Amino acid sequence: MLAEIISWVAVALALTASTAIMVSRDWRISLGALALQYLAAFWLVTRHLPFAMGSVKLIAGWMVVAILGMTRINLANLEQEESEAFYPRGAAFRVILMGVVAFAAAGAAPAIEAAIPGLGLPVIAGGLILIGAGMAHLGVTSDLLRVTLGLLTVISGFEILYAAVESAILVTGLLAAVNLGLSVLGAYLLTAGSVPFVSGEEEL
Repeated sequence: MLAEIISWVAVALALTASTAIMVSRDWRISLGALALQYLAAFWLVTRHLPFAMGSVKLIAGWMVVAILGMTRINLANLEQEESEAFYPRGAAFRVILMGVVAFAAAGAAPAIEAAIPGLGLPVIAGGLILIGAGMAHLGVTSDLLRVTLGLLTVISGFEILYAAVESAILVTGLLAAVNLGLSVLGAYLLTAGSVPFVSGEEEL
């Protein structure tokens, strides 16, 4: 009973963190919310995986946050305005969008639980919320950092659902490697995008 309550708390934390990533324009808040999101995903994953395997998810997630955070700190255009990264300008629109995602997840979770018994409603709801939040985030931003955060959110939701049907150690390691690889790629693109282009004529 206590584990079930904590699982629903983790679902609420995942929803709150993904909403903060969607709404906030401050990269520091977004990365902090991503760290909390990985904490919620860790608990939901450990409902079907051993604690040690679930810890791999948490450690890899916090390494992802560290990689992106250090890269963003070191960028020359640290305080660059990100207004062009959000196509719908109003925060209210993004909050409503996350509400739609939450209602869709709440409606789909019982049907999935009935079709595949044993997954657990909190696990299904948490996975669907993160997948939906990541897809919604990808639809309202063009900023490289936020696109990376959206992809990481989608992968986190997929990992929660996949852990309920597959508990192989190799798969857990490969998914952790995917998260780290995506963060390294995002860090590289952020760094490359911050370097001003100099043509050969200007060098002469």
